Amino acid sequence: MLRKVLIANRGEIARRIRRTCSALGIKTVAVYTGAERDAPFVSDADEALLLDGEGPGPYLDVAGLVAAARRTGADAVHPGYGFLAENASFASAVVDAGLTWIGPPAEAIARMGDKLESKRVAREAGVPMLEAMEESAVELPALVKAAMGGGGKGMRVVRSHDELETALAAARREAENAFGDGTLFIEPYLEKIRHVEIQVLGDGHGNLIHLGERECSIQRRHQKVVEESPSPVVDASLREAMGEAALSLARAIGYRNAGTVEFLLSDDGRFFFLEMNTRLQVEHPVTEEVYGVDLVEQQLLDAAGEELSAETLSPQGHAIEVRLNSEDASSDFLPATGELIGWEPDLELARVESGVELGSVVGTSFDPLIAKFIGVGSSRTEAALSLALALERSVVQGVTTNRDVLVSILRSEEFLSGDTTTDFLDRVSLSARRSLSDDEREAVFAAVVLAAQRESQNAARLLTTFPRGWRNSRMPPQRRILVLAEEETTVAYERGRNGVVVVEGKAARLANGTVEVDGRSVPVRLNRAEHGWWVHGPWGDVEVVEKSPFPSSEIEETSGSLHAPMPGKVVSVDVSVGDTVRKGQTLVVLEAMKMEHAIGSPDEGTVHEVKVAAGDQVERGALLVVVGE
Repeated sequence: MLRKVLIANRGEIARRIRRTCSALGIKTVAVYTGAERDAPFVSDADEALLLDGEGPGPYLDVAGLVAAARRTGADAVHPGYGFLAENASFASAVVDAGLTWIGPPAEAIARMGDKLESKRVAREAGVPMLEAMEESAVELPALVKAAMGGGGKGMRVVRSHDELETALAAARREAENAFGDGTLFIEPYLEKIRHVEIQVLGDGHGNLIHLGERECSIQRRHQKVVEESPSPVVDASLREAMGEAALSLARAIGYRNAGTVEFLLSDDGRFFFLEMNTRLQVEHPVTEEVYGVDLVEQQLLDAAGEELSAETLSPQGHAIEVRLNSEDASSDFLPATGELIGWEPDLELARVESGVELGSVVGTSFDPLIAKFIGVGSSRTEAALSLALALERSVVQGVTTNRDVLVSILRSEEFLSGDTTTDFLDRVSLSARRSLSDDEREAVFAAVVLAAQRESQNAARLLTTFPRGWRNSRMPPQRRILVLAEEETTVAYERGRNGVVVVEGKAARLANGTVEVDGRSVPVRLNRAEHGWWVHGPWGDVEVVEKSPFPSSEIEETSGSLHAPMPGKVVSVDVSVGDTVRKGQTLVVLEAMKMEHAIGSPDEGTVHEVKVAAGDQVERGALLVVVGE
């Protein structure tokens, strides 16, 4: 049996692997970069080792990770997902070092990791598939894909031949950054289809099974947003056909350990091989919940030379997973950063897999995933609605997230009816930010006013012998200028009888985690922010900014200024001073959280100033370019 496992990964998946290892009596070693010293996955492990370098680079260093395993006395390596999880050279290096690789054979990884080779193998195994196209003969729409990667990195949809060159360049950069290999290929892009994958498991004793399907059709920028099992449109016969196709492919390469064969599924029931992921998937918890199996445990058993223990499992109920990301849905899902000043996930209604804790800082070096929330129910509707409620009940403060969009998806008629094709986010109207009712706004403002008043009283140093809030005569109402969802409101309040504070003419109290306004009470959680407050309630979390009542001395912003919408690294500057540009034309490309983001011109005009250069690190709000007449 394995005794000590080095986890060659970070964040949520490192914590997930550690949990199962601990349950089996296996010690774990975490590896981390300098900026991650205080991360939960580091302190969770039995021991941890600092890697050289910052950002994703150290997690892509084969020699460095093997050396870390040797130095700490680990006898096995688990790669998690992403980084080197599907790197055959890493798997070989681990084995060559006399260590146990927790994953499939290096040869299988190599054959499936090369997307062109994987298509050849699938074709020979009789698996239906889409054929790759030559660059000189591209039929539109087309999809540019990284040959050696996954997870949405190095992928671009091309709808006109004018876009092809730019798409190839951007996809190649992303692929090189994420996987160390910029090889690309092009295949037909199907506009309205489903993404359905089959979970396979194999061992070294010749056992090979599948554990049904997961549907992952709801995606943004080719990254999965919602995953579920079973699919709402896959019946028993289709499940059998897709499962057998997946096993045929796995048999053809002598597969063992955990893996996933991904397919595109059309409305008429035809399916086409997409790729095989030779690793644990981000969305593996939905299969675990439906089949009652620990997939990490199965991986460890196989690596230790034991037989699978999941052959006789059958599915029960329904499970849905959503990815809570640090991103601003109202600004085209651009990455968001900050410190989690409030973090209380609802563990009653959902299984939560997170890489954060209270006080964690979300930066731009890695993926924006904060946590995965998994809802389970006897029916699909029960799983969806309980998951939506769990998201709303969870306190997530200090960082802008996609939570409101996730809740909107789960409660939408389209989702609940099973209408979940890959164009879901393009055609379904969703709420980027939940709209608060009048009663909810009253509760938020009252909570902020009462909390701010209490804060001011506690900070007071004069007249400390008098009761707080004491006045020898009635004072005129006080006022605070509050901004909620970009709407400014002046809130008047005054102290009434018996210690009650009257806010906008209504009696209000804040005590024991509850705010009461005019006899109506709701639970709240408040935390002080730099410029105001975060308030959690039945509406989720909202940030309320408090403005000074005094006039601002700031100089008016120059018209045509283009600012960085998030912190990141400047990949390229595509214009020079004096250039004439059109509205929306890409001026600067920023990289944040391993994805590129094109920043377009706010207006037509001439470039007057360029403030950055390729390679610069910029903060959110930094001036990039000025465009004028």
